[in-house]
Amino acid sequence: MEELKPITFAELNLDPQILRAVEDEGYTVPTPIQAKAIPLVLAGRDIMAMAQTGTGKTAAFTLPLLQMLLPHASSSASPARHPIRALILAPTRELAIQVEESVETYSAHVPLRSTVVFGGIDIKTQKPALMKGVEVLVATPGRLLDHVESRNLQLNQVQVLILDEADRMLDMGFMPDLKRILALLPKQRQTLLFSATFSEEIKKLAQEFLKNPEVVEVARRNTTAETVKQSIYLVEQANKHAILADLIRSRGVAQVLVFTRTKIAAGRLARALEREGILADAIHGDKSQQERLKALDAFKEGKITVLVATDVAARGLDIDDLPLVVNYELPSNAEDYVHRIGRTGRAGASGEAISLVDGAEEKMLLEIEKLLKRSFERERPAVSSTPPRTHSSRPANRAPHASSHSPTTHSVTHTNRASKKTAKDDWFDKPYEPASNTPVVEPQASLMSRKPNKPVAALLGGLGIKR
Repeated sequence: MEELKPITFAELNLDPQILRAVEDEGYTVPTPIQAKAIPLVLAGRDIMAMAQTGTGKTAAFTLPLLQMLLPHASSSASPARHPIRALILAPTRELAIQVEESVETYSAHVPLRSTVVFGGIDIKTQKPALMKGVEVLVATPGRLLDHVESRNLQLNQVQVLILDEADRMLDMGFMPDLKRILALLPKQRQTLLFSATFSEEIKKLAQEFLKNPEVVEVARRNTTAETVKQSIYLVEQANKHAILADLIRSRGVAQVLVFTRTKIAAGRLARALEREGILADAIHGDKSQQERLKALDAFKEGKITVLVATDVAARGLDIDDLPLVVNYELPSNAEDYVHRIGRTGRAGASGEAISLVDGAEEKMLLEIEKLLKRSFERERPAVSSTPPRTHSSRPANRAPHASSHSPTTHSVTHTNRASKKTAKDDWFDKPYEPASNTPVVEPQASLMSRKPNKPVAALLGGLGIKR
């Protein structure tokens, strides 16, 4: 593959207003995927673009998209002057939000409107923005169809369709929704397909949705960033929690993204880390969108150290300079490993990815090595593999001390529990001995004394005969 000559954004025929927004973000030189894709998009070609995650795919389609829509930019308040001209589909809520933020960032100096719609929140809250009119709509497929059925939008003027993370859409079963959406779009349109990986399914999708697409590939398929140091630690399942806690403390990093396979495991791990005094929260499909956004914002703002996530967050999390990703459990799908560790080492920055692998996950590890066409050195962690202490292991006559990692509230709770265990009266351990001066009450006499004098109704009717 021929090496690209270094160019600047100014050489990509972008409008000065768009270049100004790019410069505001501190960018001057496009990434390889941007340098290749932007001219093709501006030329009106359908493209099938692949680049490893974190290399600037979003800007690769956002910048030329805004350039093409500039002739339609209007400051008019009339919704009729702002029809949907570009539709960007993303598989997850987090990714949709991230893409729309990029659109807002790069359109800061041009009168183009954008909004995002996704599930998990009341559809009525999204309707006002659509009613005002937007040129660029970012959406998850399911919620887009909800708005179509509610007649909150029309797609008959869409000029550009962008499928972001198309392989993930197929993995999540969005193919029927995609076909319904495409049936609503004009046949004469430009279609851009972006993905971190290519597969036979993606090629079939491209053949069905794209017209003579130009293939843009700037890195070997299914590769990971060279700036990410990857380590494999062989551990016992019972020791994973203790090793993870030691890793977090020994690295001294402010942010750690931890992946599990299931929603239940994510929630349990976050709570276990909290009990260890490590500020943590979890995001997964069972949480509402507000809860997920709240946890993500807290993570970005440094209010929590650890964010535990399922693969719903493997793509769509854009965190500047994330230093460490930990695979607490390997993914069932080998390609998800690429997306998980792609959350670190973004835009040329360095990062670290550690996978905690037990014996049952060896087959998954082999699948990952096969995908990446490389083998990993198996290591034993250089941290303590002792399982975390439990409350019952503390001596009954000693109150737990507050560690530098444990919040005061946790210490108080533990102290109260310990004090309850030590509050003991020896009298309760003595055998029963009846007192000699205590009169013994005959049970029959006691019952007879409570017998009513009045006649009572028999169970099956009538009053008893008074004798």
